Amino acid sequence: MRTSKTVKWAVAVLVAVMMAWAASVSVPVTRATTDPDALWRIVHGECVPNLQQHGDPAPCAAVDLADGSAVLKDLVGDNQFLLIPTARVSGIESPELLAPGAPNYFAAAWRAKTFVDERAGWTLPRDWVSLAINSAFARSQSQFHVHVDCVRADVRAALGEHAAAIGPDWKPFPVPLAGHEYDAIAVGGETLDAVNPFVTLADGVAGARDDMAARTLVAVGTVSADGAPGFVLLTDRADASTGNLAEGEELQDHAYCPPVPGK
Repeated sequence: MRTSKTVKWAVAVLVAVMMAWAASVSVPVTRATTDPDALWRIVHGECVPNLQQHGDPAPCAAVDLADGSAVLKDLVGDNQFLLIPTARVSGIESPELLAPGAPNYFAAAWRAKTFVDERAGWTLPRDWVSLAINSAFARSQSQFHVHVDCVRADVRAALGEHAAAIGPDWKPFPVPLAGHEYDAIAVGGETLDAVNPFVTLADGVAGARDDMAARTLVAVGTVSADGAPGFVLLTDRADASTGNLAEGEELQDHAYCPPVPGK
């Protein structure tokens, strides 16, 4: 059995290798490629002060100071929004995400679905909506953010086809999604308020707590055969040997959301 020290050493090596490799390739762009602090500057320097001084969170769509989060329309896609903490949080590897009493940013991100609905022109079915945070190697920004947008149609179809294989424990998903192998777990509930996906990942997947930087985490809304609402959580791990950056955002479609019925 590997000791914690050995695991942490291995993770440190992986981080160094992946960072060097990621720097040499083109990585997905969220809002800016030249300023990794762009999101932090927008939220901390514009949205929060504007709300406090003028009652208007612009350029953000919303700022909830009690909840500690802001919602910002991303430049990519017609319907994509970002859920961003108002506190300085770097990313999925940040230890404060697993601290007792930590804000549940995934729950806040699901509430931001209403902004995606508004842009799409109707209340989207929950199984068309997804939340994604990329690994430390697949992000362009140094401020934590959750992508809120429609899930890819092929991913939605695969989740529906293999729903019976997704249970209350983390297991490999039967087929690749966007060309990558994911682990999946099913959680119940209309919202994610009672489930913190970061804790579910860290405590449920062997070794995950020690290598969160290499992890991506995605939540997709579901509806069971008996109509009960829930979510599928998906995770993948970065792998320098295969060039996998662990970019859960790949499961989203920033160009398409289902049209308003009848139109």
